[in-house]
Amino acid sequence: MLQALDVETWLRQRRSNLDEAKRSAADVIELVRTEGDAALLRMARKYEPEIESVRVSKEEMEAAYDQVDDALVRRVEEAKVRITRFHERQKDRDLWLEQVEPGIVLGVKTTPIDRAGLYVPGRRAAYPSTALMNAIPARVAGVPELCACSPPPILPLTLVALDIVGVTEIYRIGGAQAVAAMALGTETIRPVRKIVGPGNAYVTAAKMLLRENAEIDFPAGPSEIGIIADGSANPAFIAADILAQSEHDPDAACILITTERRLVEQVQREVERQLESAPRREIILQALTHSGFLVVPDLDAAVEAMDRVAPEHLSIMVEDSLPVLNAVRNAGSIFVGPYAPVAAGDYASGTNHVLPTAGYAATYSGLNVAHFTKTSTVQVISRQGIERIGDTIEAIAGAEGLFAHEASVRIRRVSE
Repeated sequence: MLQALDVETWLRQRRSNLDEAKRSAADVIELVRTEGDAALLRMARKYEPEIESVRVSKEEMEAAYDQVDDALVRRVEEAKVRITRFHERQKDRDLWLEQVEPGIVLGVKTTPIDRAGLYVPGRRAAYPSTALMNAIPARVAGVPELCACSPPPILPLTLVALDIVGVTEIYRIGGAQAVAAMALGTETIRPVRKIVGPGNAYVTAAKMLLRENAEIDFPAGPSEIGIIADGSANPAFIAADILAQSEHDPDAACILITTERRLVEQVQREVERQLESAPRREIILQALTHSGFLVVPDLDAAVEAMDRVAPEHLSIMVEDSLPVLNAVRNAGSIFVGPYAPVAAGDYASGTNHVLPTAGYAATYSGLNVAHFTKTSTVQVISRQGIERIGDTIEAIAGAEGLFAHEASVRIRRVSE
């Protein structure tokens, strides 16, 4: 099952999957670039042969509610409330201005991007939760136009979730072709400014390849979890979290970093025991080939190693968790204590589950309201203000040889 791992080797394997996927994704992107809707429809019909259009109709959206239990719809609405509440705390003021010295007022104006594309995975599993996670921060940010793509056939619950968050422009397209359609545009789909959402290696590769056409959130590929644990940790809980991440995708991966070799053996036994009744056993077994453990002398070494991993999800299961939490620098989302499974963040705690993978949490933050906004700096300067900073501007501009810059200040200072 779990094997001893070297952190650098583990990271190389995660990144190499993306490198291989980029070659295939590039071919698909070119197909969409040259053939547009025809290519999208042809690829969609491999999975849903009877469709006439890649766009989901209003009637299909309404019919989806008839196929979903009312109690489940209410649970989705409840999750929406919690996710919205958390993301509303992230929103910046639309405009702030502050007088920093006499005659000089500085500030920042925050505006939403005008159109965003949301990728909602499907096929191996339905992800109505990702529909919420993608759309809610965009709505909180004030993005006026959202379109969503998801692989066909789209399950009714995913359509319901998208409708609950107000996304009505939905396309039954998956894979690299969905990213290409949103980035480049086709006869039916207008291009977007930004593409967000997790996907397999091909989706992630396409996002990275198309950044010149549409900005992306970050590389968000196959799921992963890192666990820091000491002797106080419950091996059954650790095994359950490992299996939970492994069932996402054959390319998912888990890494346990612990100070206790005995714990590794206990977790191994628990993984084997719980795996016997796991419905998605075949997917889990494949994912476990990418998973393993590392035994370190102390928690400082555990944090250092995990920061190199920079996992998508980090679970901290130690007796004294606050020092470890304070020390960690690189993680997409952090789950502290034995009763904080990653599944809580996946569905209902309120935090976002769209997160950077493959070590990219060392560079990027998880999806949040700021991903859907841009800022403009503002300066309001009076005659008094330009007098206060004029000498500095003229001196530096002159030293750089930008004499027109220098003159643009001087003309204001000498004018009546």
